Amino acid sequence: MTLYPINSGNFKLDGGAMFGVVPKSLWQKTNPADANNMIDIAARCLLIEDGKRLILIDTGMGNKQSDKFYGYYHLWGDDSIGKSLNQYGFHGNDITDVFMTHLHFDHCGGSIQWNAGKTGYEPTFKNAHFWSNQDHWQWAIQPNKREKASFLKENIVPMEESGQLKFTTLPQGDTLKNSELGFDIFFANGHTDKQMIPLITYQDKTIAFMADLLPTVGHLPLPYVMGYDTRPLLTLDEKEKFLKLAADHNYYLFLEHDAHNEIITVKNTDKGVRLSNTFTTQDIFN
Repeated sequence: MTLYPINSGNFKLDGGAMFGVVPKSLWQKTNPADANNMIDIAARCLLIEDGKRLILIDTGMGNKQSDKFYGYYHLWGDDSIGKSLNQYGFHGNDITDVFMTHLHFDHCGGSIQWNAGKTGYEPTFKNAHFWSNQDHWQWAIQPNKREKASFLKENIVPMEESGQLKFTTLPQGDTLKNSELGFDIFFANGHTDKQMIPLITYQDKTIAFMADLLPTVGHLPLPYVMGYDTRPLLTLDEKEKFLKLAADHNYYLFLEHDAHNEIITVKNTDKGVRLSNTFTTQDIFN
């Protein structure tokens, strides 16, 4: 197995929204804001090469939205999925599976693109299965009013229409062992219903793709919960359980949204689980 970081692009989000009830005087120590209160955010995806399978976890925002839409998110840098794949000698048509932690636009938007004539939409990865789960899919196609702006029909409906959509098995508890993708999945419901956190066994390590359960290093303290979460009290419990597992078993936490920290480990302290070490993907994947 070989792992590759795939940088699909960078953007900015309001720091207050990213940290909910936590005062700016606290969160800006780890996530400094610009003059407009915006903080740096990455959309760092992960590519797994395992035998004949080439599995891409999440796909960022994509490039099919309007300039007005992207203007809200202050895109920066020149990263894209296509460029990142090419860097490692791959093309989008090589991808066999696209695993989406959840269907918010900044996690799945790159899965669907305009067709050649810009008259409709088509899968970006023509030979891939697109993986979600039945409960989250229903949550996304019949969205609640709080999340409606995050579940965009043009990102979601074409997956089903293409015939390439598949669903993982749902677990009895919170963790699905040895999923159809070959890795374990931790299911979390605080941010959105049935968000999926992959746990990948790589050499002698467990790599956890944290998605929105832990967006950045700054979100390690339990009360530091995003204002976007639909069930913040549940996020508190899920974070506490998962971070304790991560500390006890030395998980390597792959941070999708931290623009400046790629992979971390955590440790138990008198103040709760805190940062232990920071790594680059090159440190861990080479």
